[in-house]
Amino acid sequence: MRSRRLLALLTAIAAMTVTLLGAPPAAAAGRGSTIIVALGDSAASGEGAGDYEPGTRGENGDWCHRSVHAYVHGTSLAEKSVNLACSGATSADVGLGAEPHYTERSQAQRLAKIAARYRVTTVIVQVGANDDAALVATGVACIRALLDPREPPCRDTIGPLVPERMAATAPKVEAAVRDVREAMGSAGYSDEHYDLVLASYASPFTEKMVPLHGLRGCPYGRPDAEWSRTVLFPALSESLRGVAERTGARFLDLVRATEGYEACSRTPWTQEWQRRLTVNAQALVYGGLDAIGYHIAQESFHPNATGHAEMARCIDEFVRSGAASSACVVGADGHLQLDDAAPVPAPAA
Repeated sequence: MRSRRLLALLTAIAAMTVTLLGAPPAAAAGRGSTIIVALGDSAASGEGAGDYEPGTRGENGDWCHRSVHAYVHGTSLAEKSVNLACSGATSADVGLGAEPHYTERSQAQRLAKIAARYRVTTVIVQVGANDDAALVATGVACIRALLDPREPPCRDTIGPLVPERMAATAPKVEAAVRDVREAMGSAGYSDEHYDLVLASYASPFTEKMVPLHGLRGCPYGRPDAEWSRTVLFPALSESLRGVAERTGARFLDLVRATEGYEACSRTPWTQEWQRRLTVNAQALVYGGLDAIGYHIAQESFHPNATGHAEMARCIDEFVRSGAASSACVVGADGHLQLDDAAPVPAPAA
């Protein structure tokens, strides 16, 4: 009898120890393969990287453009990778209960199903550009300013609106991140059972462009490009940093991730990590007449396959570092790495 009581006591202590050490939930531990999942918009889907998954190339109205080269597939943080991100997605499309976007429903809901089947180790969220931040519309305004002399510079028309736009974007992204937390919780995960990373965006623009840049795929002025690189993208990044702090997510700043390799920054253009203005006639093959207009050029000014491969390297380094926040910058060897000055130690568990 005494030995049975001792065995029961030891079993209870062992169970408490496992819980205190933050082991994965029992259900997740028995699911076999580990998996990393990406949610968000075109920056995460792999827009611009090419080789899009069948069914996301415009077929039946699905323009998510999920690339096999997207950074989530280049990481080495898990045995499997899944990309739920969709080009053009807003924070509402990432969150729970969203209306269909390009025929696809809530990314967080689909994450919950994946988390119930596999052991999710890392979730990367990259969203906000299509909310009030309106990066695409801003880019169009900058292009119009160069092509139409009657249009004022976009830094003058959009610049005064940036603070309020970023302030309006933040709560929407925060709601989406909290929905991701809720989705993981519904599958039996506590916050400490996985890494949740909120990433910002790499600026595709620079004032340091090749000669005749307007005719070579970058139809915007140098002053507007500099404003975008030094003001617009950093403002969104700081807004997202605040979201990460309020939700307990880790934050990875990608603003400078393609610095020196932006669109129209190099000769030959194949050395760049960002797409120039790109017209993809294949969009007509898969999407038919629906491609005419925005979709035929939606790859423009997004990281290409090389850019995604570099970001995957830095994401690996960041997640393994344990830092609460850091930034990806180009190192002396020409590859992305964590900025030594940026990491902030994660709080003790």
